[in-house]
Amino acid sequence: MVNKIIETVKEAGKIILSAHNQESSITAKEGKKNFVTKYDVAVQEFLFKELSKSFPEAEFIGEEGENDFSTSGLRFIIDPIDGTTNFMQDYRCSCISVALCEANDVIAGVVYNPYTNEIFSAEKGKGAYLNGDKINVSDRPLSDGLALFGTSPYHPENTDETFALLRKVFDLSRDIRRSGSAAYDICMVACGRCEVFFEKGLQPWDIAAGTLIAKEAGGIVSNYDGEEINFSTPNDVVFANPNAYKEFMILL
Repeated sequence: MVNKIIETVKEAGKIILSAHNQESSITAKEGKKNFVTKYDVAVQEFLFKELSKSFPEAEFIGEEGENDFSTSGLRFIIDPIDGTTNFMQDYRCSCISVALCEANDVIAGVVYNPYTNEIFSAEKGKGAYLNGDKINVSDRPLSDGLALFGTSPYHPENTDETFALLRKVFDLSRDIRRSGSAAYDICMVACGRCEVFFEKGLQPWDIAAGTLIAKEAGGIVSNYDGEEINFSTPNDVVFANPNAYKEFMILL
């Protein structure tokens, strides 16, 4: 199951790598600093078409377009280019994120960074992998580790709260990082390069695949209230190894 998704996602990555003049194809979406390019649409259409051949019974939810979250059967939740602002400016840190779910339960997830050729994947109950090698979260506490964060730029009402919390995290941790792709940051926690990632107001397609990858790597995933993430609504999220999670929740 996950191998078929990986194969399709890698083909979709060629669309991203072939892109040129990205800024000429930008369209503004609803909300501040919220953009889409023709490549976002092209990647999503390719994924919908190709994955439906292998999973004809599945519904599809993607960032670009209208979505119905009421379905309780098999469904894909897809972000065709997570890190669109990076992509627009050729910052070269953008990912394709594909999750296969049964209702609110993610059973397979793939995150692909075509610029680094890193494929993070997981199938429920079978562990998490980076390019076929098993990965695990670190056991470092946040006080000895790196913290990743998102600034939820589409929601400026969250800015002050985010940066107030970030200051506390910065003071406790070794340092902070921001890649501009939530899906990639989650995988950095999953493979043990960083200890925690947090951001307010993330959409299901930003985090669905990463949620399974992080859990299968031994991480803890929750919203800011310490509850399970709901893939039908935006979420304020925390992804961390168990030691860092405890420290972060105290700061929060």
